Amino acid sequence: MRTIDLSPLYRSFIGSDHLASMIDAATRNEKQNTYPPYNIELLEEDKYRITMAVAGFSKENVTIEVVENTLKIIGTKDETPDEKRKFLHKGISERNFERKFQLGDNVKVLTADLKNGLLHVDLERVVPEAKKPRRIEIGSQLLENE
Repeated sequence: MRTIDLSPLYRSFIGSDHLASMIDAATRNEKQNTYPPYNIELLEEDKYRITMAVAGFSKENVTIEVVENTLKIIGTKDETPDEKRKFLHKGISERNFERKFQLGDNVKVLTADLKNGLLHVDLERVVPEAKKPRRIEIGSQLLENE
């Protein structure tokens, strides 16, 4: 695997250390566990859905947290083996997990739903009025209050 040297970003762009740290963390996370599998869908221009396969987990076993721009989904199950169950083949993993997603600026979590073994988390990018593009008519004057 190739490694990326981010030291020029740290030296040249003041205030971009957060961006460089995110890129560095993303390259390290490529090696992490792929459990549980998930999809990220674009539903509309600014609406997204994360769908995660969490077979064997109930809503009491799954915790969803948003801290700053990080969405964290944690699944915990009781690790004591059920001695009444005897498997001939065990292909459904029910192990604990923690999955983190880095959210863009102004992305808000709207809803979360667990149905048929799939966790759906809906997100939306809400751009504040101050950051939306606005048209300035030629020859107009800007008001003091804007």
